Amino acid sequence: MKRSGPILALCLVFAPLMARACETALVLTIDVSNSVDVAEYRLQVDGLADALSDPEIRDTLVRTATTIAVVQWSGEDKQAVSIPWTQIRSEGDVIGLAARARGLERAFVLSDTAPAEAILFSLDLFAEVPGCARRVIDISGDGTPNGGSDVRQARRMAERAGVTINAIAIESMGLAITNFYGDSVITRDGFVMTARTHREYPETLRLKILREISRVLG
Repeated sequence: MKRSGPILALCLVFAPLMARACETALVLTIDVSNSVDVAEYRLQVDGLADALSDPEIRDTLVRTATTIAVVQWSGEDKQAVSIPWTQIRSEGDVIGLAARARGLERAFVLSDTAPAEAILFSLDLFAEVPGCARRVIDISGDGTPNGGSDVRQARRMAERAGVTINAIAIESMGLAITNFYGDSVITRDGFVMTARTHREYPETLRLKILREISRVLG
């Protein structure tokens, strides 16, 4: 059937809007618990800024109109939105987001490690972006919990809500943190990647974000 003029005109008007619909809402979390020193914190925020500046990530973020928020977390009552939801529509949006990430001041010091509360806090943020097709929490850390509630229960809540949790385990020796994140933190459709040290974190984060926004799961 041949389209009438008015219908075709409406399609041309709304096509760009449909193309800009949010594909993925991604919460990037930064562990600032007591085990993370000043230099390691700097590696995390610079690594985040560098990852967002990567040309391949930048182009994919723009193409999928990904929406990103950044959260810092540590103890049971210590979670903060450092960068609120920002939808990426242009290269300028990515450049601005990377600059804000690089300039982040540390939200908490001398605090416990409570990943369950970081997950629960992040879950609540998705109510602000109901139009996104996928919802992902990107959590990283260099230690197991010493505060807060049951992280497996928080994971179950994420799964029931249809939210994916992926992780970066920052190891100092062995694979203890990787095993913890794999067993207790990531969802069934999620994945964990290992950074052997904080210095490996920036490149691991780059690969992880690219994997998340490219919808290559498992």
